[in-house]
Amino acid sequence: MTPDLPAFAAIVVAAGSGSRAGGAKQWRMLGGRPVVRWSVEALLAAGAADVVVVVSPGAEAQAAAALAGLPGWRTASGGATRADSVRNGLEALGGPDDRPVLIHDAARPMLGTAVIRRVIEGLNGADGALPGLPVADSLRLASDGVVSGAVERDSLWRAQTPQAFRLGTIVDAYAAWPAGEVAADEAAVVERAGGRVVIVEGDPRLMKLTFPEDFAMAEALIPRQTRVGQGFDAHRWGPGTSVWLCGVEIPHDQMLIGHSDADAGLHALTDAILGAMGDGDIGDHFPPTDPQWKGASSDRFLIHAVERLAARGGRLVNVDVTLICERPRVKPYRQAMRERLADLLSLPLDAVSVKATTTEAMGFTGRGEGLAAQAVATIELTGS
Repeated sequence: MTPDLPAFAAIVVAAGSGSRAGGAKQWRMLGGRPVVRWSVEALLAAGAADVVVVVSPGAEAQAAAALAGLPGWRTASGGATRADSVRNGLEALGGPDDRPVLIHDAARPMLGTAVIRRVIEGLNGADGALPGLPVADSLRLASDGVVSGAVERDSLWRAQTPQAFRLGTIVDAYAAWPAGEVAADEAAVVERAGGRVVIVEGDPRLMKLTFPEDFAMAEALIPRQTRVGQGFDAHRWGPGTSVWLCGVEIPHDQMLIGHSDADAGLHALTDAILGAMGDGDIGDHFPPTDPQWKGASSDRFLIHAVERLAARGGRLVNVDVTLICERPRVKPYRQAMRERLADLLSLPLDAVSVKATTTEAMGFTGRGEGLAAQAVATIELTGS
């Protein structure tokens, strides 16, 4: 639990259809994690003793998959309206009347501990607390596209969640709410019942995902760290008629010997990506002793590394491969190699470099005994 904060519980409302966002946004991936997981993780990290996630009936399996591995949460079934969903969450939560309860929209994933602290502390001397941001833009009244006046903005705030109340206060307020009326949010319910609700400093990053374009904005707001990985691979020459390098087959009087297709360029690049993630090496994921990889196309290894990166919410920034050999001549095939790597990695062509060099007839590559490759990959991972 966050130091100096009382024990609190939370309800995460995740029962909406998300039609304006193009589908159930709470289950969509954001930074490698389902949207709903961001909020549940933040609440648990801040010390929530009990988290009820309200989902549509039948969506319990989706919630279990999205929140796998997290302790201290359970589901409740959503209702026909948001207010019904919150009521169901409150009923599932239970507890003493003075228990602080935070009610949060799953569609606001960028929840931080500072906001959680502020709304809980806001309950001191108040019946409710909500985070908000002052309206910065000038406001106008308009009809059919014609401005008819201005709106004073000095007392206007943009309300956010989580909103905090004591359990007994919000339960009693909902019990008194007129049937058939639609409440803007829980703060409006408590205000209607005569409660005093205060507004505390919100967070501009605590945006609500409403439209498809909001996801791109949210992705840009996620803190990321830049990492660099390097890889090296070498294979000896043997009898053959062609060699695979960086995903391109080159006619040659020899072939590289290896358990797979021995594409040293792709092997080095795969190791560079895995290394940047701290995710072992190619041998850990594709053991050479496993017969299923005998003769396998090495692009499968590279795609596997990229998929693991994406699963962690990361992205590849650029790659640089150097092939070290006396023969074959690489330059005539460099552009094809770059294009193949750009396609495999979903990178723009100018983010892919392929170079070749010799060792001036020195060492095993200089003597024509084998070929070596080294690679560098730059990635971005979510995290501070």
